[in-house]
Amino acid sequence: MNADSCALDTTWRTLLKDLGVRPANVLRRAGLAEDLLQQPGVRLAPADYYRLWDSVEAETGDPLFPITLCNAVRSDSFSPPLFAALCSPNLLVAAQRIGRYKKLIGPMRFDVTQTRGVVRIELQWLDKPLLPPASLVTMELLFCVTLARIGTREPVRPIEVTTTSLPSPRAAYEAFLGARIQRGTKHQLAFTSADATRPFLTSNEPLWAAFEPELRRRLADLEAPVTTEQRVRAALLEGLPSGLVTMDVIAGKLALSPRTLQRRIEAEGTNYQEILKQTRESLARHYLSNTTLTAAEISFLLGFDQPNSFYRAFRTWTGTTPDSLRQSQPKYSNRRRR
Repeated sequence: MNADSCALDTTWRTLLKDLGVRPANVLRRAGLAEDLLQQPGVRLAPADYYRLWDSVEAETGDPLFPITLCNAVRSDSFSPPLFAALCSPNLLVAAQRIGRYKKLIGPMRFDVTQTRGVVRIELQWLDKPLLPPASLVTMELLFCVTLARIGTREPVRPIEVTTTSLPSPRAAYEAFLGARIQRGTKHQLAFTSADATRPFLTSNEPLWAAFEPELRRRLADLEAPVTTEQRVRAALLEGLPSGLVTMDVIAGKLALSPRTLQRRIEAEGTNYQEILKQTRESLARHYLSNTTLTAAEISFLLGFDQPNSFYRAFRTWTGTTPDSLRQSQPKYSNRRRR
């Protein structure tokens, strides 16, 4: 997986919920696949990620979008950088750890320096010549202050904030930060050493020691991409009860043309009808072995027009009938005795 990509972790789903935004509207506006937020370990090219960010902001219609996001951040929201930060003993160590593991989220770096009683944190994006959305830059600056306040439970204020594009309305952001924002050539914050080393009440070094090896592993070997076959299976699981499982429909859900979907599936050594068959057979076996659903109900859940169609397909798959398979399961006799 290309490290110069941006990760979407599970916090996106809760974040959109907290913002009162419908994920489907955001993804449609961004031109991204409908199943995007359901995929495990998904990563986006920076241009796609920035488009998604802009779409969320547009859906909220919030002129103070970065502030709203930071107010929504909670210590129980799990993402690698936030976890790494809040387990730390103080802001200085937190920023250093975020700098080390920020690539798990995207092509971005925190450079931390300490001189003459001042700690400076510079934010750098590594995907030039692309420029991140201005509100994303602002949010990252505000996030550094937010995590200091979450960690210490004190109203920590930076002594200097610099960015290349001033946010608007500027006064609202300066009120949030408790500091003036200056235009400059860097995205940078400065804190007094006293504030940067103020103890985090959330510090948990034993937990950090236990979790850091996994972060190191993920940094060295970012999660393998989800295959097209896996994405098709996930879309089928959602669409089967409706019966809307033609390749054209599934391709639309994945923001692909049918031809592109077919080409990608074939490159993985399979075809659409085989994936559909395997998904239906696997679900049928699960329902017959683990539930008391009737064959007619299972037929409906698998998207068949009539139970007879299900019976014929099942015999083709397995060489037996749904009833025979169910009776052969150890759980079947137990269910009958209850």
